[in-house]
Order: sequence, then structure tokens, then C-alpha cells
Amino acid sequence: MKVSTEWLSDYISLDGVNVEELAEQITRSGIEIDSIENRNQGVSNVVVGFVKSKEKHPDADKLNICVVDAGQGEDLQIVCGAKNVAAGQKVPVALVGAKLPGGLEIKKAKLRGVLSQGMICSAKELGLNDKLLPKEQQEGILVLPEEVEIGTPITELLGLNDQVLDFDLTPNRSDCLSMIGAAYEVGAILNREVKLPQPELASTGVLAKERIQVKVDAPDLCSRYAVRYIADVKVGPSPLWMQNRLMAAGIRPISNIVDITNYVMLEYGQPLHAFDADKIAGGMLGVRQAKAGEKLVTLDGQERELEADALLIVNGEDRPVALAGVMGGLDTEVTDQTVNIVLESAKFAGSSVRRTSRTLGLRSEASQRFEKEVDPASVIPALNRAAALMAAYAGGQVAEGIVEIVHQEPEEKVVSLSLQKLNDYLGTNISSLEAKAILGRLRFECAGSEEVIEVRVPTRRGDITRDVDLIEEVARLYGYDNIEATMIEGVTTVGGYTKPQALRRTIRQLLTHGGWQEVMGYSFIREGASAKFPQLAEGDREIRLAMPMSEDRSVLRGSLLPGMIDIAVYNRNRKQDNLALFEIGSIFRTNEEKLTKQPNELPVLSLLLTGDRAEKRWNAPAEKVDFFDLKGALESLFEYLGVADKMTYEADGPQGFHPGRSASIFLNGTTGKERIGTLGQLHPELQRELDLDDTYVAELLLEPLYRNAGEAYVYQELPRYPAMQRDIAVVVNSDVEAGALIDVIREKAGELLESVEVFDVFTGAKLGEGKKSVALSLVYRHMERTLTDEEVAAVHDQVVEGLSQTFAAELRK
Repeated sequence: MKVSTEWLSDYISLDGVNVEELAEQITRSGIEIDSIENRNQGVSNVVVGFVKSKEKHPDADKLNICVVDAGQGEDLQIVCGAKNVAAGQKVPVALVGAKLPGGLEIKKAKLRGVLSQGMICSAKELGLNDKLLPKEQQEGILVLPEEVEIGTPITELLGLNDQVLDFDLTPNRSDCLSMIGAAYEVGAILNREVKLPQPELASTGVLAKERIQVKVDAPDLCSRYAVRYIADVKVGPSPLWMQNRLMAAGIRPISNIVDITNYVMLEYGQPLHAFDADKIAGGMLGVRQAKAGEKLVTLDGQERELEADALLIVNGEDRPVALAGVMGGLDTEVTDQTVNIVLESAKFAGSSVRRTSRTLGLRSEASQRFEKEVDPASVIPALNRAAALMAAYAGGQVAEGIVEIVHQEPEEKVVSLSLQKLNDYLGTNISSLEAKAILGRLRFECAGSEEVIEVRVPTRRGDITRDVDLIEEVARLYGYDNIEATMIEGVTTVGGYTKPQALRRTIRQLLTHGGWQEVMGYSFIREGASAKFPQLAEGDREIRLAMPMSEDRSVLRGSLLPGMIDIAVYNRNRKQDNLALFEIGSIFRTNEEKLTKQPNELPVLSLLLTGDRAEKRWNAPAEKVDFFDLKGALESLFEYLGVADKMTYEADGPQGFHPGRSASIFLNGTTGKERIGTLGQLHPELQRELDLDDTYVAELLLEPLYRNAGEAYVYQELPRYPAMQRDIAVVVNSDVEAGALIDVIREKAGELLESVEVFDVFTGAKLGEGKKSVALSLVYRHMERTLTDEEVAAVHDQVVEGLSQTFAAELRK
């Protein structure tokens, strides 16, 4: 919110106040001042001049010789090249010695042999934002109203002796989205009185209810709807002082009627809308919700299709004429031919305006205020103020009475504040009298006892609903710098990470220390991307966004892999071929076709590996990564989390993965055996489609790991007795997995088996069709004594027998 100090002084005295110091005080009181803009960008010695005559320059077709009365006692001859300069105009004239923005100093000069005693200025040359001027004045010199007095300093006339404070408001401080709200805030800080406008309306003898009627069919979304009727207006430019204030607030003046509605909106924070009364069919305005498929052409010329929950203003024929609280309709727009006005002021539900604005992608100054809930007590004062201004500056005749429907009168809240609680919270010793005085500066009425203050909160401060809100108000006006530092009192608890938080940090640390790089992908992906890996989505439906940023970001991700693959493609296209990436993020799942509840949000770990394990050296070739590099990383992770003995892998070939180089990961945990993820190589066809080398990916659900993870470290005593090693090679059917062989070996060998590893797999014609030889190395050890050959031989025979019975395994000879 841009707050002009010149405008602010209408409501509160700023005598003796330094603007920089005021900005510091406001910031210290809780509202940050982003910037202080001085509207005078370096203009001096520029006055209003009257162009008495204009003649063509004898030696330059594009130059004119103007005789100008600038109130200096004698006329000035000025050479001007602007196309729109003409005799009879009032214009800004930079006298000799004047200074303009950018360090330009005006001197006497000869232009093509003709003396020029000054300069006729454009808005841009005066440092004004010409985009905020009426379109006809955005080019050429600035033409001033006829009634301005010759010789008047231009800084005074255009309000350039003004400084604008930019209030950076938090959502709860919507009360300061108005000049009066800002005045209340500054008045509380400076402890000065606030003067409100007192509009006066002359009696015309015409009753408003005879000219316009209103009805409200959505009382839950419009608690108050009021209109006034103003006849015989003359649409034209608004007064210059009003234009100056609107431009200081960043709003372009349009006409006196529109400018007045904008001015009062900035003044009271209450949006208004002016309809051309003669274009309202049936002489009635109604409020209702839209019907699906209804259309309205808004003031910006766009035809908009409306959803069923949008709040509309309709005419007597039940046709839409405005989007309530957002933007008016083109059919009832105020134009130069408008004679009669219906002026609207209402209290629309912020949630409805926000929904309509967001759905249509249409935001306005009005919707911004309605979304944050305007002060219901300002509906009628703002309406009367605008009507009085239209009578004064548009010659309007204001019909008597307000036509309105009220479903809910504004009520002030009464909040109890315990003085003991106030001082306990702040660590202060503020008395009841002090607290009441501070709250009184905010124009809050206070009553009650010494121990408990009963505070009546005005409707403009909708953010104050509890005693802690009042404590905050007292603290910020008492001054945070005046509150002494004290020791914390009361029960304290030691902070710490939850188990999921700690495990995520452990996983992240382990992977990054192992050379993996963390990435963060979008939560939104293109439609159908997750369908390439149906096993990961488990048959759930895609969740479409109501208003996607783009087609590539149109659904919530059901898997991290599509985003990971996009990142790999992006890097490969930029010659980054060796990638070891991981992401910890959420995926979203639902089995509903149309959402009726929040989708399931599941934490997931995803990994991607491609390129070389080791780069080419002079004495060794490059080594490509493979399936077992990825599996090894996962096994290290599981070992670190204490779940390695609970993990099993089963070969499979789900869609999107290489049919012979992929596996499902199972965890035998507290809830039994469950599949927690998949790892493997991308399908060769998908790799070719994406122009990727062999790429290995994995995706794991983290919730099962959270439930089953144990200690990260398990310490064991170093062995003091020797181990005994036995190697064995067995011939089995080729479909028997090595993991199954190891499971049987561990079962039969019992506690004496320290480790077992596969060190060779052989296939060939000598073994027979459908057969393979698997060689394993077994290490036996007892932690408390030396094993004998006989003990090891007995256990080893049990292992061989178990393999024979389970898999019909034969010892290879």
C-alpha cells in the first residue's frame, strides 16, 4: 500500500514529523516500510505558463516558436518541438536556471538561430510516470487544466512536494489497505488525533428507491448491499489534486466518476463500483451466484465463462452486469455519454471473491481488498463520501436515501485481557492505566477492572479476535526496544528431530558422502508420465491440477522417476554424462476419479545412476556403472539403517524396466513381508527414446524404513579365534536364484556361519541345457573357541544336504 504523506495529513497532523524517522517508527511498530519515494525527482524553478501564440520555426519544420506568459513580468520566447503544443494552453515551463530530473539545467540557447528562453516540459521530463497519465497526455508536452493560475510552481500544482511510504503489509493487516487505516496506525504511533471526512449531501427531493431497486439471493455471500442514485452527472477529468493523489498511489486517472470510486476505495479501503444507470435493464440490481456456463464481458473487453460458484451482480432481466467484488461488466460501463449513475457499495464474502478471482486469473485492487475482508462498517460511509464527491466534482444530483439490503449488521468484538497474562507474556510491569492508554491510542474502548480489561475492538481491526492479539498490540506500541530481556520461565522441553526427520538426514548424509548428488524436482509433472512405470503407481489415478502452470506441470507426481529422468536428460544434453543422483520427496496417490478428500502423500527415496564408474586412464579403460553399483548403494544404506537382514530382492521385469535387469525390493518387517520399491535398468526402448546410455534407477517408499530402522551402528567384539573357509560349487536349474541358495545355506549352517558370498556363475554345454553352476565361499567361525575340522565338516555336510533336498543341487566335480 502506497501512502502519500501529503494525503495522510488530511486525517492526522504531521507537523514537525520527519518522514524518515516516521518510517523507522512504523517499521519498529510492526509494519515494514519497503521504501520512501520522493515524488520530486529534482524539479525546481518550473512554473505554470500560458502559450499566447505559436508560429513555425523559419528554418526547422519540426520546431515551433512559442510566446509564453509564465508570470515573470514579461513574455518568454521558447522554441518547442512537441507536436501537441498549441496557443491557448496552460503548460509547465522550465525557466532559465531551472533544474530537471537527471541533472538537466535549463539555460538560454539558440535553436537554429532563434533564441529560446526556457523549456516547455512533458510529464516524463518532470519525472512523472507518464504511464499513469491519461492516454492523450502520455506523449508530447503536459497540458494543464485551464483553471490553474499562471506562475504557480509546478511542484505545488502536481503534488511533487510529497513523499510516499510503501507499506509492506502482512495478510492480517488489511486495515492498512486504506488511507484512513494508515492514519489510525500512524495516529497510534504518534499519539495524535485522527480526523475523518464528514461528507454532506444536499437534498434534491428525488427518492433513490423510485429509481433503483436491489435484491440479494445469496445472503451468505453478501451480508450488505447498498446503492445510491446520482443524476445529471457530467463525465470529464477529475480535479488535479485528486489525479495527483491517485498517481502517487500508482493508479492512472481515467475520469471524474471512475477516479472518485478509486479515490474513496483508497481512502476507506471499501471498493465501490459505478454503473451507468440508464444501461441497467429493469431498474434493478441483484446479487446471486452464477449458473454453470454463463458468460460476461468484463471491463477489459474479455469474454469470461463463469463457474457455478461465482458471485454476480445481475440486472432486472437476470443478466450478469458485473463480477461481484472483482470487475464490472462492459455493458454498464460509465462512458463520456453517461448521465445517471448507480453507485454500489457492498460487503461480499472474501472467500467467494478470492475463488472467483483465482479461477478467472483476474485480480484487481477491489478483489485484493475484498479477499482480505473489508470493514463492514465502512460500506455506508464510503458510499456517502463518493456520492458527495460526485456532487462536488461531476455536478451530480444525489437522490435521497440509500437503497440497501442488510442481512448482518457489523458488530464490534469485546475481548478480555488479563493484566497478569499481559505482563507474564511480555516480561514487563505495565500497569492497567498504561495498557488502557496504549489501546486507547488505537481508538479501542477499554473498560473493566484493574486485573481484567474489557476491550471493544472496532470492526476495522478484524485481525484481533483473542487476548494474545491485544498483547501483541500493546507490545508493539509500548516498543519492543523498551521490553527488557528476561530469562525464560515455565516448563521447557528439549527439542529434537522426529525419527523420520532424523532418518532422512541420515540417508541424505550417507548418499552425499558416497558421491551422490541431491536434486529437487517439481511436484508437478506432465500427464501420463507416471504411466510409464505402472508398478510404482500401483494402479492409482493421476491427480490433475485445477489451474496448471503448463502442460508439462499439469498433474501431481505419482512417482519421482519421471522428474529424475528429465533431470538426467537435461544434464546429458549439456555433456554431463556421469550422474549419480538422488531425491527425497513426496508422491501423491488416490484411487478417486474426482477428489473428495486429500490424496495420500507418501515420502519416497529415488536414485538414478548412469555413465562411468571410473573414468578412462592411461593404464585402464573407462568402467561403466551397472546394476550392482546401484544395488550396492542400496545395500550400504540398508546396512547403515540396520535393516539389511530384513531385505530381500526378487527378480522381475515391470513395464518401463529392463526385463532381465530389475528386481522388486521386499522388507520383512513388523507388518510382515511388503514390497517397498523397485530397482533396475530402464527399458532399452525408453533409453533410446530419451537418448540415454544405460541408466539404472530405484524408488523406495520410506515409511516402511521409518518403522523398521534400528540402530545405525551395531558394535561387535573383534574375533580372537581363526576362521575356516570352505568353497562349494553346485549345479542347479538356471532359474534358481543365488539369493535362494544363500538363504538355505544360512538356515542349515546356523550360528557357525560368519559369511557366504557368490564368487562365480558358470553356464555351458557341459552342464546340460537349463543348468548353471554357482560357486560360493563359506566362512565358519566361533567367537569363543577354535573350531575343529570335524565340527566344520558336519555343518558343511548339512549345507550340502540342504541344497540337494531343496534345489536338487549337485556338487560340481
